[in-house]
Amino acid sequence: MSNVLEPPAVSPAIQLLPPATAPRCGINIAGEAFIPDWICDLASFRRWADSEEFPSRGRFSFLQGQLWVDLAMEQLFTHNQVKTKFSAALSQLVDAENNGYFFPDGVRLSHPIADLSSEPDAVFVSYESIRQNKVKLVRGQLSGYVELEGSPELVVEIVSSSSVGKDTKLLRDLYAQAGIEEYWLIDARSQSPSMAILRLTSGSYQPAPQTVAGHFSQVLSRSVLLIQETDPLDNPRYLFRMTAAS
Repeated sequence: MSNVLEPPAVSPAIQLLPPATAPRCGINIAGEAFIPDWICDLASFRRWADSEEFPSRGRFSFLQGQLWVDLAMEQLFTHNQVKTKFSAALSQLVDAENNGYFFPDGVRLSHPIADLSSEPDAVFVSYESIRQNKVKLVRGQLSGYVELEGSPELVVEIVSSSSVGKDTKLLRDLYAQAGIEEYWLIDARSQSPSMAILRLTSGSYQPAPQTVAGHFSQVLSRSVLLIQETDPLDNPRYLFRMTAAS
């Protein structure tokens, strides 16, 4: 997938120092978000993410000691529309199978051992993983469940210009450390959009088999094919075709 390997235009990572040496000052990002001075590790980041002070705009992730911030606007046709189409397809499939939860954009996923807390573009977790305590539903400070903790079966990320390095390298490594069975990586920024289903094998991700029907997802027992068409206004339109294993 050559179109997902170029370096990001800017580095969105903020290196956090240990509590003993951290400067006693917060970080104001262009007036759009304020990061308190007491965030120094995964636990404090998760407390902030579940507080009323957490910014309502932007994406914030804690990845192995670094706080990653992305305030970029979401691209309509290379990100939003791709996410909308695969979310609709996967949500319909999970409802039909009645075997777990499909969480679209916005759910927080944390894994203490991997030192990870992020907001994937989508997550699938089976009922069985929750029964076996592989994934916990975490209650928020105010009400309801606000976070997943553990190792869901499947996560999806759509590459944007501000997230290339994070999605293709850092998250690839961290999701593997978190024991997530499949990592779907989609890049629709070029005229030939690409998709990879990466399967956890001996501790690292390897590309899943591909046929004319698409990339095979062992988690869903389906071959998945990303198709790009053109709408009446000459903008891209996407289809996710899923074929059951014979």
